[in-house]
Amino acid sequence: MLHENICEKGFLDEQFVQLEELQDDDPNFVEEIATLFYRDSSRLISNIEQALEKSPLDFSKLDNYMHQLKGSTTSIGARRVKNECTQFTDYCNAGNGEGCKRTFQQLKKEHSTLKKKLEAYFQLARQIGPVETACRPK
Repeated sequence: MLHENICEKGFLDEQFVQLEELQDDDPNFVEEIATLFYRDSSRLISNIEQALEKSPLDFSKLDNYMHQLKGSTTSIGARRVKNECTQFTDYCNAGNGEGCKRTFQQLKKEHSTLKKKLEAYFQLARQIGPVETACRPK
């Protein structure tokens, strides 16, 4: 099932469950939150990408962007993306530019994968109605 694919494989955490529980009054609430997340996170990813192309790297600026992105990922419960944010920050603090670049590529991959999985989830949720949720315990 879709919810097993998103949550049990670690793409989302308990924060997403809490968002789902808030949507009783507005069936589109979580989808709207996800849309805002992808708008903001895509902008931050673009900023990070540009900052990674500069030489020398400004680790302070990179860390600031990543801190914002991590906050955004935490608010929606994007566990795998958040983990990559943490790794990136560790590389920033160590002044490891190559580590930042490698981790950033993985972060973009996780971000894209989650977006596809959430789009499929929301499409399914619209078809079957409010009964199905992504992460509620069985």
